[in-house]
Amino acid sequence: MAPDRGATVPKPSSRAWDALTPALSEWILDATASMHFSKMTPVQASTIPLFMAHKDVVVEAVTGSGKTLAFLIPLVERILRAEEATKKHHVAAIVISPTRELATQIHGVLTSLLTFHGPSAAAMNAAKRLTDPEETEEPTEVYPATTPKVQPQLLLGGSSSAAQDLSKFLKTSSNVLIGTPGRLLEILSSPYVYAPQSSFEVLVLDEADRLLDLGFKDDLTKILSLLPKQRRTGLFSASVSEAVDQIIRVGLRNPVRIAVKVKGGNGVQDKMTPASLKMAYLITPASQKVVALKELLHKVEPRPLRTIVYLSTCAAVDYFQHLLPTILPTNVLLVPLHGKHPSNVRDKNFTRFVNAASPAVLLTTDVAARGLDVPQVDLVVQVDPPSDPKAFIHRCGRAGRAGRKGLAIIFLQPGHEEDYIQFLEVRKTPIEKLEMNLQVSDGAAKEMTQALQKLVLTDRAIHDKAQKAFVSWVRSYSKHQASSIFRIVDLDWNDLVQGWALVRFPKMPEAKKYDRTQIEVPNVDWEEYAYKDKAREKQRREAVNTEVVENVDKKRVSNTAWSEKAEQKSAREVKRTKREAKRVYLRGTQLNEKERAHEAETQQMIEQVRRQQLAAARDVDFEGFD
Repeated sequence: MAPDRGATVPKPSSRAWDALTPALSEWILDATASMHFSKMTPVQASTIPLFMAHKDVVVEAVTGSGKTLAFLIPLVERILRAEEATKKHHVAAIVISPTRELATQIHGVLTSLLTFHGPSAAAMNAAKRLTDPEETEEPTEVYPATTPKVQPQLLLGGSSSAAQDLSKFLKTSSNVLIGTPGRLLEILSSPYVYAPQSSFEVLVLDEADRLLDLGFKDDLTKILSLLPKQRRTGLFSASVSEAVDQIIRVGLRNPVRIAVKVKGGNGVQDKMTPASLKMAYLITPASQKVVALKELLHKVEPRPLRTIVYLSTCAAVDYFQHLLPTILPTNVLLVPLHGKHPSNVRDKNFTRFVNAASPAVLLTTDVAARGLDVPQVDLVVQVDPPSDPKAFIHRCGRAGRAGRKGLAIIFLQPGHEEDYIQFLEVRKTPIEKLEMNLQVSDGAAKEMTQALQKLVLTDRAIHDKAQKAFVSWVRSYSKHQASSIFRIVDLDWNDLVQGWALVRFPKMPEAKKYDRTQIEVPNVDWEEYAYKDKAREKQRREAVNTEVVENVDKKRVSNTAWSEKAEQKSAREVKRTKREAKRVYLRGTQLNEKERAHEAETQQMIEQVRRQQLAAARDVDFEGFD
């Protein structure tokens, strides 16, 4: 059913954790105090009492508002307050996330919370000993098997097989499953996994609109069909679309809708971002973007501990990870992350960024735009506007979380792209002009381009990545949903080439009408332009030599005298005639008298038709002559 839009959510008289009704367990109060959460956020104060009081909820709140604890605390409380402990191989709760990074983060928050609950902490330690042979920590306290506990398990495709995850589930008797839709569906479809009405308590859909954007609707429908209808369901997102409403009608029962607005100086404002986040734009040509980024990284005060730089494609991340280290301040770590990295690389790089001891910059795509709660992100720079406008707010929302001040900046090229400012304002996401004294000029941009091109020329592999990245960026730009603002016909190709530090302008259908002589690129000796990798360079050399030999052979054939070609053609015709005569003779020897007579009659008819055609052709010629 659709959410009860007429329902009023009672405004909490206090946002103190111990003021909730029903009251939270003492160990949760200890956990929130230890995590330095002195009071609840508005979304937590509104959601936790309803979700604990047997209500389905649809929660729409700005990014960074504390939605994760808003569903984890009721989830844990409902399982631990059940009349009996969850049976072996039974599932009590499921949390579905659109990305592996967000699922990993939710699992981390839950395990941190459960360390304050003795039986659950002991169960998690026991699970480690079962699944990790090197785990030697002995249990400090033993609890009866009937003691209610929460045992979470993270389910992600790519990091392990479904068989391995199922084996771990059976060994550890996990009762809370957190993961992405595909792997969750595989595990729930197993005959060894049970989610009966007597055990199952809570289903949570986090970042629900993103789940549908990524094409998980069929998987979600199948998962819902495997779960009991008598359950509590929470749907959480920064925005609720029409597609999400369809899931609400199918998967929730008389839900209460909770929409938390941003409160500013003039009362409640219908904004989609937290008040602690400042969003700004900078109008800059493509050729000056790298210089502008360098200036920001050096001049934003106080110096950002964590910065996220967004590009539009995976190939662009692969290319610019070689260039950006030259512009970073001293002792700043650059970490690349995109969706085409193997799962182990994504996990490793994300952990490096989150746990870096020094300031760090994450160079990424929209894979890191939703739901991730990275502590101490002070600056977000969108070098490329997202092709999906809905992603803009989620990119910005990585900064300014939980009341921390943040700055989010988007680069826009002069011209039609400036209309994006009004476009965002219509979408209730106003941005203002960046007021900073950045030393960006044509001269500085030219020096930067030359320095980066010099770096590209040190390794042909970087040039290969540049070509792939530029083409992928153009394709992405051409598919922008705001197509009236981001138009291929408005692009300044030469300015783009300078901004990307290309040493060759790739051939693309999008630029086929452009005069390539207007492109400024350095002179390159392509035969001597080498790969740093010796094995790859050897292969290139061998390929070049093979191509040279083939070209020489083709040239030798093309330079053959005309008379010799004519003789060769005549010889081929003679051979063809002989083969045809032989074929006809052999066919004739295999026919009987009747078949030969029929064959002769057929040939006579063919000859007669030919003579008639020749006569008609001569008549036409004579008429033309007259």
